[in-house]
Amino acid sequence: MRAMTYDRYGDDDELRMTDRPVPKVGPGEVRIRVTRAAVNPVDWKVMSGGLDGLMDATFPAIPGWDVAGVVDAIGPDTPEFTPGDRVASYARKQVVSGGTFAEYVTVMADDVAAVPDGVGDDVAAALPLTGLTALRVLETLAVTKGDTLPVHAASGGVGHLASQLAVAAGATVVGTASPANHDKLSSIGVTPVAYGDGLQERLRDVAPDGFDAVADLVGGVLDVSLDVLREGGRIASIADPTVEEHGGRWVWVRPDGERLSQLLEEVAAGRLEVEIDRSLPLEQVAEAFALSRSGSANGKIVIEVTAGS
Repeated sequence: MRAMTYDRYGDDDELRMTDRPVPKVGPGEVRIRVTRAAVNPVDWKVMSGGLDGLMDATFPAIPGWDVAGVVDAIGPDTPEFTPGDRVASYARKQVVSGGTFAEYVTVMADDVAAVPDGVGDDVAAALPLTGLTALRVLETLAVTKGDTLPVHAASGGVGHLASQLAVAAGATVVGTASPANHDKLSSIGVTPVAYGDGLQERLRDVAPDGFDAVADLVGGVLDVSLDVLREGGRIASIADPTVEEHGGRWVWVRPDGERLSQLLEEVAAGRLEVEIDRSLPLEQVAEAFALSRSGSANGKIVIEVTAGS
């Protein structure tokens, strides 16, 4: 199979299109013929060695954790799926090796979700990591109707989804973002606030009595978050583990087929919007990584591997 691989930790120049064996399908696994994968910042951070302290790696490694495609084969004791099913997954494994920027990938069945009719492959591939992260942050914060919370980096990949889910739960959401993205946030029911100097004062202008919870999706905002949080309030971060020193939670999302199914159903029903910036062919993963790193993409970058819906 065609696969984008790297032989050692490094920058985008390490990426090569290579021919790799099609992975075997073990017990409880699903092999997916990949139609689309999607880029997340963690992909190039892993390739640079940024998670070497947490995860072993086997080279040559195939990057990529988001995937959509068609079930190609199932292993023993995998009654949930049938070859030909359209599926998606947050396909992170415990060892950095067999990722999703390839024509085939194997995933544990528990981590796979069926893709509903009406949800295209681009959206199905773009949703898993960001969507599951957003959902886990809100579950960690136990966000409910009547809560008020700021979402830091509310216009980003995770933030845009978290904001929509929090609004749907009945929360009053204030989103920090650059002024260029304020209209986008207003359109989903979020009160936009510009980040930068004076953020604490702007947040307090919106919520003089403080916030019930804070969702930090960017890091570097701990002092601001603690200052605007009510006594007894909750805080969770995906970027700053030091929140745990202040009674908060550092969130690291897990693969979860059941929760991904819930999110895909929300997309199919038109209640959750997934932003796509552009689609690039498998041969251009290095260009996709560079675009992701630049921060200029407005939505997810999707990698087209094989033809699909």
